[in-house]
Amino acid sequence: MHFPPVILEWSPSEDVYHFAAAWRRMKKVLLASLKAWIDHRGASKGAALAFYALFSMTPILMMAIAVAGYFFGADAAQGEIIAQLPVAVGPNGAKAIQALLAAARDPVSGRLASIMAGVLLLVTATSVFAELKESLDEIWGVPPSHHPPLLFLLRTRLLAFGLVLVLALLLLVSLICGAAFSVLATFVGGIWSSSAPVLSLFASLLSFALTVSLFAVIYKMLPESPPSWRDVWVGAVVTAGLFTLGKYLVGLYLSKSGVASSFGAAGSLIALLLWVYFSAQIFFLGAEFTRQYALNFGSLKSDDFMGAANIDEESGA
Repeated sequence: MHFPPVILEWSPSEDVYHFAAAWRRMKKVLLASLKAWIDHRGASKGAALAFYALFSMTPILMMAIAVAGYFFGADAAQGEIIAQLPVAVGPNGAKAIQALLAAARDPVSGRLASIMAGVLLLVTATSVFAELKESLDEIWGVPPSHHPPLLFLLRTRLLAFGLVLVLALLLLVSLICGAAFSVLATFVGGIWSSSAPVLSLFASLLSFALTVSLFAVIYKMLPESPPSWRDVWVGAVVTAGLFTLGKYLVGLYLSKSGVASSFGAAGSLIALLLWVYFSAQIFFLGAEFTRQYALNFGSLKSDDFMGAANIDEESGA
């Protein structure tokens, strides 16, 4: 039996055309994200979030330490957080957070005082997530809620408390991965003397994966009308990449400019505020990108959602 030869035709011009079209659409997404970030007052939202985070950071960390410490012990959980703080917020910010944690560990006398402190801890810890939810709802164009104000407030606080538990779970995962990585490093180091660069790369990838997971959970859980998981993961990866780059640039700025040292004793607190503020800008810009990606490539790509295209047509006119 004779089979005719199969001729595979490949046209470089077609690939170039598709690549150029995809790049044009992606450029539209980036420009639309930046414009939407400006329209939604991203800089002002970042300042408000930095204020809430300053008061919420210590309660959030204390609750995360309490949950993770139930499995690994409070000292191990707190040690893991303290070890990761310089990487996450820089050395000056880490000093400020350690001082806040040390002050928060002072015992409270009396049962009534302890109950009041616990309630205040819960309300303060969930404030930053309530602010995040309101901002994300505005970014995603969610109409105002018609639920009774008290019911809506309780629902928001419960959702925020759930996110605090998720943070504790991520801390627990970090502890488990850290212990497993320590065993792996000891084993591999014994049979491969030049394994340090590979292990360092693996640790960086693991840290990046945890950061992506954190952004994905927040983008998915907080909005009243959450995007699809596919859109969320793309946005979380982009946001984590921007966060990693921004972390390096902000650290470089703080070390070279001396802005923290110019405030004297409050320098560590100012450095922490700057870290939170710039991180908030990246977070909101990533949320805008996630929405514009959904409008152009993802779950919202339809004739009913032409916001990004309209923005580009106006900019190109």
